Amino acid sequence: MFFEKYNDKTDGAIRGFDVKSPRVKLICILIIFVCTVFGIIAMYPAFWVMFSGFKDLKEFTTEATLLPKEFSLSGFVETWKKLDFAVYYKNSFIMVIGCVISAVIFNGLLAYGLAILKPRGHKIIGGLVMWSLLIPATTSIVALFVNINRLGLNNSYIPLWLSYGANAFYVVLFKEFFEGLPKELIEAAKLDGCNVLQVFTRIILPMSKPIIMVIVIFSVTAAWSDFLLPYLVLNGSGKETVMVKLYSYSTSRTTAIDMIRAIFFSIIPPTILFTLFQKQITDGAAGGAVKG
Repeated sequence: MFFEKYNDKTDGAIRGFDVKSPRVKLICILIIFVCTVFGIIAMYPAFWVMFSGFKDLKEFTTEATLLPKEFSLSGFVETWKKLDFAVYYKNSFIMVIGCVISAVIFNGLLAYGLAILKPRGHKIIGGLVMWSLLIPATTSIVALFVNINRLGLNNSYIPLWLSYGANAFYVVLFKEFFEGLPKELIEAAKLDGCNVLQVFTRIILPMSKPIIMVIVIFSVTAAWSDFLLPYLVLNGSGKETVMVKLYSYSTSRTTAIDMIRAIFFSIIPPTILFTLFQKQITDGAAGGAVKG
């Protein structure tokens, strides 16, 4: 019954005539089984954190079972209020929104220049963008932090927003997508009197909703889980994000069960985001590697 949906397929990895072969069916079943096992292994830590959060401190330290004796949300509510998690959720959302806007606008503008405008020397700039992908981000963190302090931007979200506005990977994704857009529409817009910026805002961006959605998902996930730069810039400012406060909790007198619940709170937004938009995420990763 599982293979009936492939009967009318004429393209793709598995086609209608493929599933008529017992050998192909057996291979597919083995692949599904292996993927299921890996999926369970990957999801087990998240489920362990969630179920452990329902336990009290005594049960958590003495019982080795996965499932708690009682499913009660009172512990989560108590930890949420005790650690004042609403403040750090708000701080994280402020940082994430700014990062998303910067990632779309600034990286999109650079990709627009490289893919559509193509000024003199654009190949050199494109080469530098690709070359920068080879450099680990942590190697420049010291110079970045020193310059942030010199500009007086510490204890501010602005450096975090701008860091996502200069992401070579996002530039590559935008560039590959822009190069596949119909050139006729762009030329028609120029003939109608649109200037360079108007072409970008009125023509390019409306036609680029799929890749914009992918960039938004990537930047939200990356910004939410980022720790090092927010820790260096925001620590002690009252604007700490969720990930920064998790580190503070780990070095304080917070109980183990409160720490487990705090970790669970921190993984809720990216988990929901990935669950809802996993197809766009995988399609976007493939689009960055293969020009469509």
